[in-house]
Amino acid sequence: MTLLPDNRWTRAVAPALLLHISIGTVYCWSVFKQLIADELHVSSGTIEWGFSLAIFFLGMSAAFLGPMVEKDIKKSALIATVCFVVGFAGTGASIALHFTPGVFIFYGVIMGIGLGIGYLTPVKNLMLWFSDNKGMATGIAVAGFGLAKAIASPVMEFLIEGVGLVNMFYVLAAVYTVMMLGGFLLIKRPSGYVYEKPSAEYRRGALLKKPLFWGIWIAFYLNITCGLALISQEKDILKDLLHQIPRYASMSSSEFSIAIAGIIGTILAVDALFNALGRVGFATLSDHLKRRESSYKIIFVMSIAVCVLQLLTNSIGNALLWAVLAMLFLINAGYGGGFSTLPVLLDQHFGIKAVSTTHGLTLSAWAIAGLSGNQLASFVVSHASDQAHRYAAVIPVITVLYAIALLSIWLVSRVKLPQTAVAKQ
Repeated sequence: MTLLPDNRWTRAVAPALLLHISIGTVYCWSVFKQLIADELHVSSGTIEWGFSLAIFFLGMSAAFLGPMVEKDIKKSALIATVCFVVGFAGTGASIALHFTPGVFIFYGVIMGIGLGIGYLTPVKNLMLWFSDNKGMATGIAVAGFGLAKAIASPVMEFLIEGVGLVNMFYVLAAVYTVMMLGGFLLIKRPSGYVYEKPSAEYRRGALLKKPLFWGIWIAFYLNITCGLALISQEKDILKDLLHQIPRYASMSSSEFSIAIAGIIGTILAVDALFNALGRVGFATLSDHLKRRESSYKIIFVMSIAVCVLQLLTNSIGNALLWAVLAMLFLINAGYGGGFSTLPVLLDQHFGIKAVSTTHGLTLSAWAIAGLSGNQLASFVVSHASDQAHRYAAVIPVITVLYAIALLSIWLVSRVKLPQTAVAKQ
């Protein structure tokens, strides 16, 4: 007899949130990256590789270990817990020892592997327990990953102030051990589920030969690349815009920084909210559409529209705050929605039996986009002809990329669905 009811909330939703809220704190990197750089006496650009490696190994571990997750979620949940916690605590130890490569090894490689396995582990389980609302279920879990930054950032700042940077890593490693072990103990497949090995056509080698897979991969990759390119420049775009407002234009640099700090902080907090709402909203919306690709079409059309709106206001020399905010908020929502809608889109085309394998393989796009998105933005900004508004130069570039993504997902939508997917509609 178990102490907890054996239902989809305790066996799917609760463990998914415990795992994803823990590993989602990877996005809190900006809270302490400069502190790590200062402690180790290296440049922030050098230490930034810790985060880049974490995202890269997230995608690569998901791509290669998807079949393991498919077969045994208990094993994958435990491995994710060990890798993530050891990586997080090891980062603190590396800082204490002033061992810079340790940050790359523990935060980047070991923790990154835990991220990839932990991200995949609860997804198929949610889809099995919520077979009638797969999009909503995956959206809730992935929203936990997106909200982790908003939850953990103030906690990290409080701990750094109270116990110091190194001890912050140790304290939170202990907290995440409890949370993720809780997820490991709770997670369970629905009663009656029997693992079936995917047929040969849905194994990695065969999937990589399918144009359909690459159409989805390209759309997913471009959505992340565009999102990261814009998100990485948000603060500077807002500073450029606010500096054009007469009230702030006459201020000195120090006065300006103080005056806008609260405004930008509030806007970035709302960004995080839109990201989480997009994760739940677009995935849930896909449950009510004839084809899951339609959610992606809406995301890309919406993103193109707000980018074009921003370009038009810039062209007349009258950048409007509401137009910039609409662009930032809605692109953040679409960025999050792209993650949460992906598993159910793959299920539609390749079936639930292989969804962890196909999902993991597609997440390799995240690994590559994690490296290319920020670099694309940096390259465009540094080569902009108008240095006074150089950050706005990113917008026309991502508009074109969103158009390519829309074309890619439109081609995917032209593919005839398998009979099993048609029967479910």
